[in-house]
Amino acid sequence: MTNFFHDISKSKLTALLGCCLFFGLLLTACENSQEELAALSKSRIAVEEAKFIESYLSQGGKMKAKLTAPVMNRYQTDSPYIEFPNSLHVDFYNDSIQVQSELFSKYGRYRETEEKVFLRDSVLVFNNRKDTLKCEELWWDQNKEMFYTDKDVQIHQPDKIIFGKGLEADQSFNWYLIKQITGQVMVPKGGFGPATLTDSTGVATDSLNVAPARPTGQSPTPPVAEPTPSVLPKKEN
Repeated sequence: MTNFFHDISKSKLTALLGCCLFFGLLLTACENSQEELAALSKSRIAVEEAKFIESYLSQGGKMKAKLTAPVMNRYQTDSPYIEFPNSLHVDFYNDSIQVQSELFSKYGRYRETEEKVFLRDSVLVFNNRKDTLKCEELWWDQNKEMFYTDKDVQIHQPDKIIFGKGLEADQSFNWYLIKQITGQVMVPKGGFGPATLTDSTGVATDSLNVAPARPTGQSPTPPVAEPTPSVLPKKEN
């Protein structure tokens, strides 16, 4: 698989090299505190900065994904990594080069040696069927073409919202597995008003109604369905 993080176009690269012979000689001539040595070591890291990134991933001669980001920083350390500090967006394509799913995150860090991306802060993945994954942390394994996390997740569907902990999914978001479902709320056609809380089989377990106004500082406690492991079946395109 071609690694699209190494194929950057429409970018301006600025190399900030901190390896300086003067400081190397200074180390041999003087005694330095640990703080000074740490600061010097940090300054020796080579950093490449790119702006307005637009990069593509292809496999078998077919385009699979496009990544865009306002800023990309590559750090040349013992374990090189790429950082997207100001958000990133990825479109995933099917064989007809049509967008099948999309990914958005406010922060991303790509581990070059592992070919994995750590996504953090307001992570969203959604497909053409209007299924949307919302979470705060997510891993994207580029080799396996999969997403996974052990953190809390929400799956928003047109008729319900599923709450759970832990998830695996393909990067096209055609299928997903919630490791532990913790609750499920039905969404009526008219939006949130009176709704029904169901278990993982879809059977109503309780009624969820809009609570009356409460004094400041007093919060209602919504009912929560009993945690039940469940596998959501793979959906056909």
